[in-house]
Amino acid sequence: MAGTSGHTLGETAARQLANTTKTPPQMLAITPRWLISLLPWVAVEAGTYRVNRVVETPADIECSPSDEVDLPETFVDYDDHPREYPLNAVTTIVDVQTRVSDLYRSPYDQIREQLRLTIERVKERQEGEIVNNAEYGLLRSAAPSMRVKTRKGPPTPDDLDELIARVWKEPAFFLAHPRAIAAFGRECTRRGVPPPTTNLFGSPFLTWRGIPLVPSDKLYVNDEKTNILLLRVGEKKQGVVGLFEPGLPGEVSPSLSVRFMGINRRAIASYLVSLYCSTAVLVEDALGVLEDVSVSNYHEYE
Repeated sequence: MAGTSGHTLGETAARQLANTTKTPPQMLAITPRWLISLLPWVAVEAGTYRVNRVVETPADIECSPSDEVDLPETFVDYDDHPREYPLNAVTTIVDVQTRVSDLYRSPYDQIREQLRLTIERVKERQEGEIVNNAEYGLLRSAAPSMRVKTRKGPPTPDDLDELIARVWKEPAFFLAHPRAIAAFGRECTRRGVPPPTTNLFGSPFLTWRGIPLVPSDKLYVNDEKTNILLLRVGEKKQGVVGLFEPGLPGEVSPSLSVRFMGINRRAIASYLVSLYCSTAVLVEDALGVLEDVSVSNYHEYE
């Protein structure tokens, strides 16, 4: 096809002989998943993690007893029925037509890209389960005594202070939807106390009382309301821990495996993608929840 003047090759025709520079497939649903990075992960044997706790019993302890009295006697009792956390499976099967993977393998390997994107979706689901799972999710695991409601709806400095007062033993980070963090920032600005920032993983995070507010879209917003979590983490601090099992067959990263399942009579190759995980709250005061957080409040300024 000639150009507009009729004397030169046109762009449309010329493109038929040109190579284009391509990107690998881009997916909007991929997030930084900072929660998974910030949780300490504990290796689990046989897919089960048992949390042993102490039964609260009176302790007879004397300070500087006199020589005339017998020393007190006491012991520490254990819970006879400790809670056990089984690992949960997040799994799916990836099917690829072998004709497609054979003929269209350059510049990007079709099987590799299919597995890469599926693994990203599985990891996103993992973070969602850590927050929302009905058995072990953080929202469900918070004790009634560790739940606080906002005073008026929007998340204010007073509300976050109340949450810190519940999780006061070495709190590690808040976890909130990005809109909740923005709403908190607006309330701080309204009061003339803009929160400082800190850098984690090369990105800036708002902080309150020195504790970072970590964003996650897995704390869902329903009817313009959401929740904010505050966590203490790690086994040594009797906090929240993530659970995984290492050494799985076909393991490509801790507790994540990809296994080839074969090719069927329709020439479709199948791959099993499995990720095993759970979370445990070792002591109930390691996790607090600020409930009924409104994200739709804005202020007018002169």
